[in-house]
Amino acid sequence: MKPFLRHILCVLQISAVPILAADEPISSFIAEASTEHPRNSEGDIVVLRDGTLFAAWSQFYGGAEDHAAARIVAVKSTDGGRSWSTPATIQENQGKANVMSVSLVRSASGDVLFFYLIKNSLSDLKAYVRRSSDDTKSWSEAVLITPEPGYHVMNNARIIQLKSGRLLAPVSTCGTVFAKDDPFRTIVYRSDDDGKTWQRGTTALTAPKRGAMEPGLIELKDGRVMQIIRTQTGYIWNSYSSDGGDTWSDAKAWNIEAPEAPTSVTRIPSTGDWLMVLNPGVEWKNPEKTVLGTNHGGARTPLAAMISHDEGLTWSKPKNIESDPTLTFAYTSITPHQNRALLSYYVFPLKGKYLSLKFQSIPLDWFNR
Repeated sequence: MKPFLRHILCVLQISAVPILAADEPISSFIAEASTEHPRNSEGDIVVLRDGTLFAAWSQFYGGAEDHAAARIVAVKSTDGGRSWSTPATIQENQGKANVMSVSLVRSASGDVLFFYLIKNSLSDLKAYVRRSSDDTKSWSEAVLITPEPGYHVMNNARIIQLKSGRLLAPVSTCGTVFAKDDPFRTIVYRSDDDGKTWQRGTTALTAPKRGAMEPGLIELKDGRVMQIIRTQTGYIWNSYSSDGGDTWSDAKAWNIEAPEAPTSVTRIPSTGDWLMVLNPGVEWKNPEKTVLGTNHGGARTPLAAMISHDEGLTWSKPKNIESDPTLTFAYTSITPHQNRALLSYYVFPLKGKYLSLKFQSIPLDWFNR
């Protein structure tokens, strides 16, 4: 081929690839709900070595309830999240109910760690981890994280690795879910050998009513770890650990209002700022803010982001990521990548039955505008 023609073909190929402006958001659906798969939720995203986005989530096929049958599937995107490949199963349903709730971590070893839950009954839910040393092409056998009897909830996108290399897995546990006088307590499991073995933390944290639920973690610059907790009080609760997640201060209400819904928080590597994604709308029945309304104490809409420049002492005003009042949004994953925050979260109509999994890639400077 003549050099001139080769040059023309090269220009045509490059021009066919969409060029992404630095401030341009990307929005797409990783998985849209259908009668075959009425719920797609609790996902996470990891960036592969070649820049490909790898997203995995709970794909339900036996209904949309928490205990319906589900497997874990994954897709890839080579265009920054504009489009996604056909789903492939990475964890078939081994539970009597389902497998669900994905966390993906690129560990300090370079391996990708894949965390998930196997649910057998209302009193038997356990957390596991598998690893890939070939960038998600294959996975190891599963390692059990929570061997104790009981119901152990670990949300999607919840695992963190400390600067020391220790992995922390925050869990909320009870004997039997929905049982009277058996509230949730939070426990943090830790691994100092890159996820091969796990130890249960010493402290179990409590909160009023249904208990301390769906914890999340973030490491501070001084080496402490903060735990955030979903509660039925109208506020996020928090606690601190000074020994790498083994023991914790008493949990108490933070100064951030939120309904009974999970909140996600992470550090932006390039700035050190904290990014929080939450549902900020709380429905109070009285001016003293002591009695919550129904429906989780407020609908899970809008979905908003806040920034903290001082490690959680103060926060910016909530900025809506999603604001449609007819839809609800929750179980967010946050993956900082280059100058962007890669998000996944479910979209669920207030009067609907089906849950879809949405993706957004948002420039980091958007949160400060």
